[in-house]
Amino acid sequence: MTTERREPAQNADERAMLEGWLDYHRQTLAHKCEGLSDEQLRTASVQPSPLSLMGLVRHMAEVERGWFRKVLVGDDPGPIYYSDEDRDGEFHLTEADTWREAYGTWQAEIAVARRHAAGLALDDLSTGSSHFTDEPFSLRWIYTHMIEEYARHNGHADLIRERIDGATGD
Repeated sequence: MTTERREPAQNADERAMLEGWLDYHRQTLAHKCEGLSDEQLRTASVQPSPLSLMGLVRHMAEVERGWFRKVLVGDDPGPIYYSDEDRDGEFHLTEADTWREAYGTWQAEIAVARRHAAGLALDDLSTGSSHFTDEPFSLRWIYTHMIEEYARHNGHADLIRERIDGATGD
């Protein structure tokens, strides 16, 4: 599988620009994981950190779920990988954790996110709750935050991938 990444058009309208950059950063994370074995994808960046590429993908599945389900539309199906006992569970991997499952879960959460956002305007406000504030968020704010979240973690993914096999690039 080769992930094709496309930047949004330079003259796109605001919504297309926001959605385009979010998709670009989603594609970038997938690209950073390509061609690696499950063992490599579970490889922690540097001790004592448990941060790994598979962990980042699992984390972003949680983030997609949190912002586009729980916050945006008030649907709270609960966490996927973490729990009250293990708040960083998405990063605590075992030999049983596979790329197939992590990638599939992440893609499923992205699909739900797209469906929930599709019928809303950028100025529409969220109806769910966040652990940050009781104030609602605009869809525009959520898109911008998600772009920031992916961009930050894609920087981590760059370093982890380089440590695993020396691959570098954007």
